[in-house]
Amino acid sequence: MSQRGGGRYPHSSGERSELADRVVRVNRVAKVVKGGRKFSFSALIVVGDMNGRVGAGIGKAREVTEAIRKGMDVAKRNMITVPMVGTTIPHEVHLKWGAARIMLKPAAPGTGVISGGAMRAVIETAGIKDILTKSHGTNNPINTVRATLAALQQLKTAPQVAELRGKEVEQMVGKRLAAAYKGAEPASTNGGPTASG
Repeated sequence: MSQRGGGRYPHSSGERSELADRVVRVNRVAKVVKGGRKFSFSALIVVGDMNGRVGAGIGKAREVTEAIRKGMDVAKRNMITVPMVGTTIPHEVHLKWGAARIMLKPAAPGTGVISGGAMRAVIETAGIKDILTKSHGTNNPINTVRATLAALQQLKTAPQVAELRGKEVEQMVGKRLAAAYKGAEPASTNGGPTASG
């Protein structure tokens, strides 16, 4: 009954062209009534600006295009900011969401996005270029997308953690890494892939 999205339902948002959107899954459901069956569709959409902001939403309607449009509206309202260091994430994170267990791990520049399915859609639209991921448990795309977003929300950069603990960045990560963090900061002002609130 369910149909995978991606290439089957290409959809581009004309109203805010700076946002990239990805149809992760379109699912058809049937309600049996006296006169026969009533079909409706639910669409799982991921929206991101490819520069550290990403969101997901589910839209339901009698038509596929309307379900996609509703899902995009929900996704735009629920966008989060992902902290990044250069083209990757600041640190490793493990998360369990329902039956979904996921792991996100930073990777060296040039590694690319090592991810599959629903997780790849979230990570690519967020603008993360180098990352290693693993998903265990369920392969339900809705739970996988929600788990990935929750894991990205848990990320903190070294300067953020240092501020929380009332310490200098050098005290926590050493001089070499502290210099790397300082080197990554100007990239955000030059339109680089780091997150900007």
